[in-house]
Amino acid sequence: MKGFSNRLTYIEEYYFSKKLKEVRQLISEGKPVINMGIGSPDLPPHPSVIKALQDTASDSLSHGYQGYQGIPELRKAFADFYQKYYGVDLNPNAEILPLMGSKEGIVHISMAFLNAGDEVLIPNPGYPTYASAVQLVEAKAVFYDLDKINDWQPNFAELKKNDLSKVKLMWVNYPHMPTGARANQDLFEKIIQFGKKHNILIIHDNPYSFILEDKPSSILSINGAKEIALELNSLSKTANMAGWRVGALVGKAELVDAVLKVKSNMDSGMFLGIQKGAIAALSLGQDWYASLNETYGKRRNLVWELADLLDLEVEKEAVGMFVWAKIKNDKTDIDFVDELLDQHHLFITPGSVFGSQGKGYVRFSLCISEKKIEEVINRIK
Repeated sequence: MKGFSNRLTYIEEYYFSKKLKEVRQLISEGKPVINMGIGSPDLPPHPSVIKALQDTASDSLSHGYQGYQGIPELRKAFADFYQKYYGVDLNPNAEILPLMGSKEGIVHISMAFLNAGDEVLIPNPGYPTYASAVQLVEAKAVFYDLDKINDWQPNFAELKKNDLSKVKLMWVNYPHMPTGARANQDLFEKIIQFGKKHNILIIHDNPYSFILEDKPSSILSINGAKEIALELNSLSKTANMAGWRVGALVGKAELVDAVLKVKSNMDSGMFLGIQKGAIAALSLGQDWYASLNETYGKRRNLVWELADLLDLEVEKEAVGMFVWAKIKNDKTDIDFVDELLDQHHLFITPGSVFGSQGKGYVRFSLCISEKKIEEVINRIK
């Protein structure tokens, strides 16, 4: 054997992949570890989603290859969803590409638009996969800092001071993960103006827009956004379908088609039953989201109580399925997390996993029952 690809030199095993091995080992040793680190919904999808899958799986004609663009009914369901909740008009035949989760879309987008040496603006803190995908295609990650002083928004004045001539793409993500910072129309307009002025393709990653957020929004609602922006969306969080792997890329037909060229060489279509389940999920009404957020709201209140016990400072205006909390003492976030795991058998996420701007912070997932959170509170007490 002559060795591994040079691409592996630039990326590391995903933090959660490594850390969960340690967590599983502790559990196998009989330790009562409670995992509040991962944003994988513990609640089930709506019964109509399950039924759609079951009905399709029972049909003997449902098990063949499917089209790379998904069935027309799924694309139409995404278009109706975008119109109903975001006020965005999309052509289901050309401006919507269903994906096997938005995470694959991050890699496909990188492969479709980036050449070796191209530069990409990536939020710090931010989702680690943005940088990993950039490095896998041998482009260059250029991190832009987000901080609490600026409400975790890009500092455009500072960005404009940099040489942007090689920057081809910019990742943005609101509601922001991990901080839960919201976006408003003014921020989206600034992002679109920045992209147009510097000829930078904007990719908005939008999986959290319904979680504890009463005004879901899309960057494509901004006038002229389609000329310079694409958006990723997902049913993982909004419909409790993380393991189903269903998402979509939406935007200008020419840009979506470029990603389709990559995707069509990477898979052979999504199982029809999953597509039918996704259609059912996209058809859910406001009562679904209200019920979901009632549950998450109760959990968040308990996590705020837990954070107080741990002498952490939380941002109560944040949304999404995480609580972002600042460590008040001089302890590092890595040490803080390791001590909690060792002393209280609680696993949470250190902020530095998301970049240098996350140092001194920790992240709690709300994907855990109230009973379990209360158990953690009692352990800390």
